[in-house]
This record gives sequence, C-alpha cells and structure tokens, in this order.
Amino acid sequence: MSWWMWIIAALVVIAVVAYAVRWVGQKATGNTPFFRDMPFGVAYGYVAGVLLLYWIVTTYIGAKLSDDPIVLNKYFFFVVVIEGLIVFAAAAWVFRFLGRLVGTVGTRKLFRSMPLTASFGILTILIYAFAAIFAGWLAPYGQEAILQGVAANIVPGGNPAMGGNPDYPLGTDQLGRDMLSRLIYGAQNTVGIAFATTCLAFFIGGTLGFLAATLGGWLDQLLSRAVDVLMAIPSLIFALLLMTIASVWAPQLGIPLTVFMVIIIAVIDSTRVYRLARAVGLNIVVMDYIEAAKLRGEGLSYLIFKEILPNAYAPLLAEFGLRFCFVFLTIASLSFLGVGIQPPLADWGTMVRDLSQFINFAAFAPSVASAPLLAAGAIALLTVAVNFVVDWMLQKSSGLKE
Repeated sequence: MSWWMWIIAALVVIAVVAYAVRWVGQKATGNTPFFRDMPFGVAYGYVAGVLLLYWIVTTYIGAKLSDDPIVLNKYFFFVVVIEGLIVFAAAAWVFRFLGRLVGTVGTRKLFRSMPLTASFGILTILIYAFAAIFAGWLAPYGQEAILQGVAANIVPGGNPAMGGNPDYPLGTDQLGRDMLSRLIYGAQNTVGIAFATTCLAFFIGGTLGFLAATLGGWLDQLLSRAVDVLMAIPSLIFALLLMTIASVWAPQLGIPLTVFMVIIIAVIDSTRVYRLARAVGLNIVVMDYIEAAKLRGEGLSYLIFKEILPNAYAPLLAEFGLRFCFVFLTIASLSFLGVGIQPPLADWGTMVRDLSQFINFAAFAPSVASAPLLAAGAIALLTVAVNFVVDWMLQKSSGLKE
C-alpha cells in the first residue's frame, strides 16, 4: 500500500477514535458541558495530539537507546530539537520562577502574569545581549584570527572520528577560524547593527509620521505619496540594488559599506514605521486633550513628545520588536548574498553561505551538516524569541486576558 493510502487510513482511524472518545466521555461523565459541547474537530485534535506526543516520545527513546549508526544518523536532528526544547522550556520556567521571587514589586507582578513563551523570549534576548556586549571577553579567539597550525573545516562536535577536535567544539571554517568565536562575535555584529538600524528607522519614520499627523496639509500629502512609492518596491530587492550601487561608491568615498547598509535599510524600513506612526497619530490628534494643549499655546515639540508619543507607546513598542526581526533577517539575507556585513567581521548570514556545502553530508554525517545550521539556528532562535515577547506585549496593550 502506498504512503498516501497509509495517511488516509490513519486519518480515518483517528476520526473513529475521536468520535468514540467523545461519546464515551459524554456517557461516563453524565453528559457534562465539557464533552457535551465539544465539537468533533476539537475531539479529533485531542486524539491526534496524543498520538503525535506518543510518537515523539517513543521515537526519542528508541533513538537514544539505539546503538545502530544508521538510526543515530537518521534521528540526529530530531533528538537535538527535542532536547533543545526541553532545555529551553526548563530554563524559561526557572527564569520566570526566579523573577517572581527576586526584584521590585512591579517586576514580580510582571513575571506573575508572564506566559512561559514570553519568559523564554526575554531570557533568550538577554543571553544574546550579554553575548553581544561581552563578546570580546567570551570569545576564546578573535573573529578574524586564523589559527596557526589548526586545520580548516574541522567539523562541529569535537569527535576526532568524525573529523572534529575537542579543543574546538564548534569546529573551524574554511580559513581555519574558530566557529565558536565567530558565532559569538556574530551576535555583536549582526544583532548590534540590526538594533542600531531599527532605532534609526524608528527615529526617521516615527518623527515624520507624527509630523504628518499633527500638521497635515501639503506636508502630509508629500510624505505619504513618497512613502507609497518606496513601499511599492519589494524591500529586499530594493535594498540589494542600492547595496550593489553602494559597494561601488564605498571604496571611493572611504566610508565602510556597513554604514551604507545601515542607512539604506533604515530608510526603507522607516516607511513602514511612518505608516503606523501616522495612523496612530491621526487617532490621537483629534482627542480633546490635544485641543486643550493647543489652546494653552503648547508648541509642536510638546504635542509630539508629551501628548502623542506617550499614548502611541504600546503599538510602537510592539512594532519595534517586529521591525527588529525584519531588519535582522534583511541584514542576514544581504550578508548571505555577499553585499551585507563585509569580512573579516563575523556575520551569521555570511557564515551560513560559507558553510552551506556541509549540507551535502546530512544523509550520512548529520554532525558535519550541522555546521551551517549553527548560524541559521541563531538567527531563527532570536527571531522566535522576539516574536514571543512581541505577542505578549500586544496582548497586554490590547487588554486581552488568557
């Protein structure tokens, strides 16, 4: 029987079991509201979830207990993901538990209302920030240091039988540079530059958006039409085009290409910030307290920074997290294409590009294939963490309750 027939049979069996579970639950509990009002789709989801959890547990235990190299290679990444989820969940729970015991009254109250996902996100962001700030002390070698007498392309894991070296647990790259050091410095370069770019984008877009909302008239029309033109062009393609031009100008002007990248991405992303700031500002400038401030003779700076900005803080803060993710991924994408952060600076996008050939070993040597996934995983982990925090902030600012 072909694989799709097996899938259809499994779906039918799950449907029958779900119907039976709901029926038995209604009879056994005297038709309580939980089972009486349960839709068939919900019962189906419960059964499918239990079966999926059973498969995950049995597969993980079987892979851990097996001595067969074929089985170990087949489920290498599966075991790493499961163990990673367990470790991260435990660390997030401990972090939230300690946050409820230590700190001010406000922080303890914040941690008591914090879901586990937000705790994981905040903990991850703090770890990334710590690595970025203290990269020079944490990294065992410099980001551009080529290790003398050390082979290139040492695979991660430190297993000599697989081509590893215990002295370099994450291996070395194609030039013989320590991958652990470059990964740590990558946090400083990629994340630090992304944060600075996002701040610049919010300064430009937020300022112009609030000015357009407050003053209106020809300034609003001029800025809005210019933003519409810029937003009509795909951002990554537009950034790639401008970075290609800047790569020619940068050596002639003596300005690092990274400076051009920060300005280009900040201007492109400021258009999105402008639209949000203008929309939020238009809803605020019609309020009575704005009219009262104008009647008192308050100036434009007072209206923006004392009246509009505090009331637009929540949506802008949530947008800052989302925009940081987009900027972060854009920088990694440009570096992957070769026009982003330039060597010898360590950058996660460049590391993925340089080590991509190791993916070919995934079938028979997963530990070797994990080399490019280190930087890719660092990118994905930070993106997920920031989105967890942003989701929680949006929930708090909207007043929704779990």
